[in-house]
Amino acid sequence: MSEVSQQGGGGSKDGKVRSKKSSTKIDMTPMVDLAFLLLTFFMLTTTFNKPQTMEITMPDKPKPDDVQPEVNEKRVLTLILGEGDKIYWYKGITDPKLEVTNFSADGIRKVLLTQNAQTKDMIILIKALEKSKYKNMVDILDEMNITDMKRYAIVKVTDTDKELVKELNL
Repeated sequence: MSEVSQQGGGGSKDGKVRSKKSSTKIDMTPMVDLAFLLLTFFMLTTTFNKPQTMEITMPDKPKPDDVQPEVNEKRVLTLILGEGDKIYWYKGITDPKLEVTNFSADGIRKVLLTQNAQTKDMIILIKALEKSKYKNMVDILDEMNITDMKRYAIVKVTDTDKELVKELNL
């Protein structure tokens, strides 16, 4: 049991005798019990932040005798993640015209939204150069989710893509 003691009254300097006051005792046990009950209540009723993850469905590995489906090249948009938070992109497969953007709202998000408005059922190929950062891959996957792109794939960078980026940077 906890208690707070105070000094009682007694003689004073001026010589007057006063009646002695009895010391006050305060029992702190109920307050401590209440504090622990409140602490326990809030701990049990609080929900902790759950980690936010994005679901990515990966396709099955193709068998050697599987035939790849034909895709209209006008529906393909290729994104190449480069160094310095740059994104190189082009539309189509043959005769690509490479353009550069960044991760801002006026950058890749605007490109994705305008290209998606122009082309129905667009397929996006995401390619990361060796000098790109992991953060860039996470950011581009977030952009796919934000712009509600349904069909995209992460593929290996081809030598043609490396040459296009090299020529643009010269």
